[in-house]
Amino acid sequence: MNNIAKNNKIKYLIILHIEFLLFSLGGVCSKLAAQNQFLSFWWLFWYAQVLLNLAVYAIVWQQIIKHLPLTTAYANKAIGIVWGVLWGIVFFGEQIKWNMIVGALIVIAGVILVVESDE
Repeated sequence: MNNIAKNNKIKYLIILHIEFLLFSLGGVCSKLAAQNQFLSFWWLFWYAQVLLNLAVYAIVWQQIIKHLPLTTAYANKAIGIVWGVLWGIVFFGEQIKWNMIVGALIVIAGVILVVESDE
């Protein structure tokens, strides 16, 4: 792989991971919506954020898969699990356990293996 192609792949991998970070925030909005009364202002607000998040995700995802192998893009989706653990701690005060750390490390290792094998 030449330097231009490698730099292009790295650029789209960074965009992909930013996209997954933002997409994972949809889960936070969903949980915040669930904490409010059905059809109340705050339920509608948070649910609208979920829908907006999904719409942006769909558009960006279509652009990313034009530039990355589908196997690479889908393998990287697993990183959302890591973001979910992080958001649980940050936004909801959930406790991190050793098995969560081990699971996150396994996911990260798997993503790295798949991305490296696509070169």
